[in-house]
Amino acid sequence: MKLHEVLDVLESVASLSHAEPWDNVGLIVGDRSQNVSRVMLTIDYTSAVAIEAREARCELVIAYHPPIFEAIKKLTAGGSHDLVFDAIRRGVAIYSPHTALDIAEGGTNDVLADLLEMRDRRPLKFNAGKATLCKLVTFVPADAVERVSAALFDVGAGHIGKYSSCSFRSDGTGTFLGEEGTNPTVGEPGKMTRTPETRIETIIAIDLIEAAVAALKKSHPYEEPAFDLGHLHAMPQGLGIGRIGQIPEGATAEMLINKLKRDLEIDHVLVAGDIDRPVRRAAICAGSCGELLNEAIRERVDLYVTGELRHHDALKAVQAGVTVLAVLHSNSERIVLKSLKTKLEKQLSALQVFLSKSDRDPFRIC
Repeated sequence: MKLHEVLDVLESVASLSHAEPWDNVGLIVGDRSQNVSRVMLTIDYTSAVAIEAREARCELVIAYHPPIFEAIKKLTAGGSHDLVFDAIRRGVAIYSPHTALDIAEGGTNDVLADLLEMRDRRPLKFNAGKATLCKLVTFVPADAVERVSAALFDVGAGHIGKYSSCSFRSDGTGTFLGEEGTNPTVGEPGKMTRTPETRIETIIAIDLIEAAVAALKKSHPYEEPAFDLGHLHAMPQGLGIGRIGQIPEGATAEMLINKLKRDLEIDHVLVAGDIDRPVRRAAICAGSCGELLNEAIRERVDLYVTGELRHHDALKAVQAGVTVLAVLHSNSERIVLKSLKTKLEKQLSALQVFLSKSDRDPFRIC
């Protein structure tokens, strides 16, 4: 099959549009039209994983963490991105879902929440949708209101759902003082002018702003029309990072810690706080999620599970009465690869999918 067929399935599992804006997700290297029959799943694309993928004759590696995060100026053999250069040379594609998979329903954080049997769950922090609209505000003399409004509507302003030509109008008084050399429509240069005006508010798609401003200036009677543009925050889409919810009655922190150790197949974890406490409400966030600790504290959780946490964040949690569990960064993420393997095999029966055996967290507790 073609690589783009696999990418379509990956996109359906975890839409790249939902990834964090700082992230570098999607096809990192590769040709969408190349043939793919064998794929390897890993958290990190290390030299050991690259050798393993080569021996398994995989044409595609799905590396949860992108091997390239920031822009690079050189890509050479023996350079800092030698593994990526080698993949390109051998025709191996690399795809990274990262935070798109974390945020997705059924993704990394939901898999972790499933291990805790978390109920009534929701994201620990909701993501705002991508802003696509602006509010356009302008001020127009009464006899030009309809002309200016029509010009804006003609270029696509004022659409809300199935309604068009939407605006709000309010009357007021405009003031201006034209300097020497101006030619005001109302009043005279050098004299303070007060004139009745109507404030017109409407919305416009961000990609239509240039056309809207041009239409405004062309239709407006003033030599220098005043207008404001403001980005509108998109409504949250019910998606977000981390998960928070209720834990079945009778669970203690120690019981949940032992369960996670078994399910994640790890021998040691880092714990701060009371492990004997009952846990009725918990929050989880795969990876490095110290920045969400404040949300967990505000939500009055009993247990917060993540991959890694700073020393002072652990102290803050304990002071707030929250037990925190850090299982190491990639240990909190690797469990999702099994779920992703199942989804790929179900939708692409012709594709052979392998879980890397050499992929592991770089840290170990001795």
